[in-house]
Amino acid sequence: MASDEAVVGCAGVLLIGTRGADGPGEVLVRVRGGSEAFLAWSAEPLPKGANVLVVESRGTRQVDVIEWADPLDALAGDAGDAG
Repeated sequence: MASDEAVVGCAGVLLIGTRGADGPGEVLVRVRGGSEAFLAWSAEPLPKGANVLVVESRGTRQVDVIEWADPLDALAGDAGDAG
């Protein structure tokens, strides 16, 4: 199956932690106006609940992810400091 380029660059949350080279976890990704689940692979193990960014699609509903913090979340926190 061809890779799913629409999911690359999308943020998600791990429903099941990844195990690095030992196996995938599962990620819920915000894509196409909703949320979809994918098998998630990462270079290093990541815990359940980690915020991740999809960096590559392997096709057949499998993606490579990295741990990621949305920089816009940090800006939203700074808005309360103005004044």
